[in-house]
Amino acid sequence: MNSSFDYRSFLKTLPQKPGVYQFWNETDELIYIGKAKNLKNRVSSYFTTDAQRLNAKTRVLVSKIRKVTFTIVDTEIDAWLLENSLIKKHQPRYNVLLKDDKTYPWIVIKNEKFPRIFSTRKVIKDGSTYFGPYASVPMMYTILGLIKDIYPLRTCNLLLNETNIQAAKFKVCLEYQIGNCKGPCQAFQTEKDYNQSIADIKDILNGKIAAVIKKIKQEMELAAGRLNFELAQQLKEKLDSLEGYQSRSTVVSSSITNVDVFSIASEAQYAFVNYLKVMNGSIIQTQTIEIRKKLDESDEELLSIAISEFRTRFNSQSKEIIVPFELTLEDPKISFTVPKLGEKKKLLELSQKNVLFFKRERLDQYEKLNPEVKTERILSQMMKDLRLNQLPKHIECFDNSNFQGKYPVSAIVVFKDAKPSKKDYRHFNVKTVEGPNDFATMEEAVFRRYRRLLDEGEELPQLVIIDGGKGQLSAALSSLKKLGIDKKLTVIGIAKRLEELYYPGDPYPLYLDKKSESLKIIQQLRDEAHRFGITFHRKKRDQGTLKTELSLIPGIGEASIQKLLTRFKSVKKVKEATDAELASILNTKQLLALRNYFVENN
Repeated sequence: MNSSFDYRSFLKTLPQKPGVYQFWNETDELIYIGKAKNLKNRVSSYFTTDAQRLNAKTRVLVSKIRKVTFTIVDTEIDAWLLENSLIKKHQPRYNVLLKDDKTYPWIVIKNEKFPRIFSTRKVIKDGSTYFGPYASVPMMYTILGLIKDIYPLRTCNLLLNETNIQAAKFKVCLEYQIGNCKGPCQAFQTEKDYNQSIADIKDILNGKIAAVIKKIKQEMELAAGRLNFELAQQLKEKLDSLEGYQSRSTVVSSSITNVDVFSIASEAQYAFVNYLKVMNGSIIQTQTIEIRKKLDESDEELLSIAISEFRTRFNSQSKEIIVPFELTLEDPKISFTVPKLGEKKKLLELSQKNVLFFKRERLDQYEKLNPEVKTERILSQMMKDLRLNQLPKHIECFDNSNFQGKYPVSAIVVFKDAKPSKKDYRHFNVKTVEGPNDFATMEEAVFRRYRRLLDEGEELPQLVIIDGGKGQLSAALSSLKKLGIDKKLTVIGIAKRLEELYYPGDPYPLYLDKKSESLKIIQQLRDEAHRFGITFHRKKRDQGTLKTELSLIPGIGEASIQKLLTRFKSVKKVKEATDAELASILNTKQLLALRNYFVENN
């Protein structure tokens, strides 16, 4: 607990009202900003006497607090918005970092006579109208291309005021000659007609395509009725272009209008939030941002921060927000919807697909550049899946092998940071077990392994995996209890038939998703232990068989047999060796006995 700050006296002064609180350190640096529905309750939660209830990062934050200030607001939504704006301004060390490309382009309709329309990455407060930002640059250019095809507008930067036009100060350019402009510079197009096109374009950019289509249909029918077939054909081409664009952009019923959609996907250190802006059944904005966690924030906290950020950035006035789960935010002007069925559910699923894709792509990039990021993610997921209380940075797995009770061996493989550490692999010749007793073999191997680690002062693993079911697990646990370390590490058993995971004292197995990375790591450990163990077992068995055969030769003792095994490796190679090669190990009498034996038993 922070003894340098008299938090008890301060907490008594806090009101039970919504607001924003700020934490400052000993150098008067702002280190954290938060919002609260109830300032007294929220700030008090940091200074709980049960410090273990807070995560490690939050405990570090609390230890640095030397001053707390706060601002009271009318509603929780006001606190939400104020928090977002203060975080963006001050960027405190312990607040989440929102990362995205700050140079997304906009479509601007300039505040001028005969407005120009073009893309820009710089927003200037000069009265112009901006649409965006567009996370998809190709989509923005598709929209601009559509506008250019349907509405010929000027692209020059001439000062087209009434005085200059009447004075015939300008001449039409090539754009007019090829039909891309109607020549307002020489009064060939009236300002009223030009502004009508601008009004239609604004409707398109706002997602009101259906209204523009309806209007063009009426104009086309009117032109045809007047036998102005050339104009009717031009309007028909506009109509086809707009309907084609609408078919590509409409994703839900056109009855859904002015709705914001949000979804979130999170990892141990990162979260990703996708935003969709829907108008008249069309998605007119979409963007995904990354949030880097600082204090193990919940998905609810992160989504609230992102909603505030997006709505401020896009100046959204939507009255309905679609979200994947309930939020505690309350505002009479906004309704939060968690859809279960229908078109709104489809919208949420679309947003979730986008955020999951973005997350996968971004994590793949991180993991290629920083392999340790992937390692930490895998270990964090294992800790969660296996209900561990610490990251399993060091894992060991045991496996036994024998042949009808003969040549019993045990093998242990070691994974560090989710990768094999082959220099730490060990195998054991079983010493105390007679016959095919797999449980006793496991008990001996586990006891010998960890007694040695303790004697040598080596670190214990965080996780021990036993290849086998309840019986092998009980045997391993018995050895850990004898050594007094059963509470210092986690031991589990894996049964091969259904990949069941057993825990001591729990009669019911744990089943992991067959595609989960946690199960894949466990299977890799088990298979590697089996491979390593069976290789040692075969070698020992082969040596035993060879020793048995050579021991039948009169005059060749154990020492000579061992030398032959070391040099020639197999019976076949011993038989094929020359007298000169064998003479380096055997004397003349032994060599003659060996040759006679193989002749008689050929």
